[in-house]
This record gives sequence, C-alpha cells and structure tokens, in this order.
Amino acid sequence: MANPHDVLAYDEHQRQGNPVINWLKDLFWTWGPPLAVVFVVRSAVAEPFRIPSGSMVPTLEIGDHIIVSKFSYGLRVPFTDIEVMPLGEPERGDIIVFKYPPDPKLDYIKRVIGIPGDTVEVRDNVIFLNGVEAQRQLQETFTFVDDSCREEEADLFVERIGDVEHLLLNSRSLRRLADYGPFTVPPGELFVMGDNRDNSADSRVWGTVPRENVKGRAFGVWFSHDACKGNTPYLGELRTERFFTGLR
Repeated sequence: MANPHDVLAYDEHQRQGNPVINWLKDLFWTWGPPLAVVFVVRSAVAEPFRIPSGSMVPTLEIGDHIIVSKFSYGLRVPFTDIEVMPLGEPERGDIIVFKYPPDPKLDYIKRVIGIPGDTVEVRDNVIFLNGVEAQRQLQETFTFVDDSCREEEADLFVERIGDVEHLLLNSRSLRRLADYGPFTVPPGELFVMGDNRDNSADSRVWGTVPRENVKGRAFGVWFSHDACKGNTPYLGELRTERFFTGLR
C-alpha cells in the first residue's frame, strides 16, 4: 500500500508542475520585460559605443565609451532603419556615428564638415567651406598616443565649423591629407572628417556618407580608460575626469 504522505507529495508536485519550468517562467517574467525595454531603447533611443582608434583625438580619446542619441535626427521603428518621424538634419560640426559606406556592417564616427551643396576644400591643412577659410587658432603642443601606445608630437588647434568650436590635431610629420578638393557635396550626402586630421581616413579618402547611413549624434562620454597606462587588468588607467562629459 502506498504511503499517504507520498501520495500527497506526488499530488502537490503535479499541481505545482515542473520546478525547472516554473523557475524559467519566473525568470522570464522577472527579467523579460526590463530586457525588452533595454533592447528597444538601444535600438531606437540611445546606444553605447567604444572608441577603438585615434581618428577623433583630442575630442574623443582611444578607450572612451560614448552614448549616441539615435533620435537626434528622427524617430525610427525599433530594430529597423525605417524613419517614421524626421526631427532634423545633421549640421556642420555635429559628431555622428554612421554605417561605413564601403562596409555598412562597420560603425564609424566623424565630424560633419560639409552638408549637401557645400563646397569643401583643404589647403595646407586649413578647411575652406564655400570659399571661406575656417577660423582656427594654434594652442600648444599635444602628444598623440595611438592604439599601439606609440607617441607622436602634434599641434593642437581650436577650430570653428559652423557654430561649433572644437579641438583638432595636425601632425608634425604626416601631411598626406593636407590638401584636398575642391569638392561639392551631393544631395543626400555628408562630408565628414576626423579631428585628428592627419591620422583619419575619412571623406577625403573614401567619399561622402549617405544620409540614410547616419545612426545618430554622439553627445557624451560616460566611461573612459587608457590601456597604455596604469595596471588595472584589461583597462589600464581610468580617466575619471572624462566620465559623464559632453561633446562638442
């Protein structure tokens, strides 16, 4: 004869179901909704990116982690490139993240220099936009450290593009991109350049960026580390002074 206690235990188990399945259900209902919100936000509102190269130094350092606003220029259906509400266009001086035209699987970050209809020319590392020389002022010597931790002396300038004043570097040894154009930006395209002018492959090399390739505008650094300094595993030295700083 079966033990009544065993029968009751069996009945209780049947009523409760498989503990593993119940645990998975609890896990789904606990973490599923917030994770879904995170994925939607990342797809349609804001997305984090890490800066792996020095093409935007000194504005963006290698090892900076940035937040990109994905609704700066329009609202899109989550997980798609379908724009449902335009909210503006990239402007001269904006820092944008975009799908790299020669290989759209890659994301690049550069500064907008020319918008459709603009004529861009570079003479001896000085930008001329629609025939007008961009204002810039020499500041000091800057030591650029590349992603292999090699140092290079450069000149630090403050430059004005559109309504934006920002920092830029000109190498003292490289001049392969010091002269370019003139070139008129086609409709629906953007001309972009890195702030580290002699260490940036940009529109001077591979052409303009289609407007539909733009993913959003970079607006701030939330975390930063220098792998060439310090002894924190995988990070090096934390740049706490760059945490939660805006971009211009």
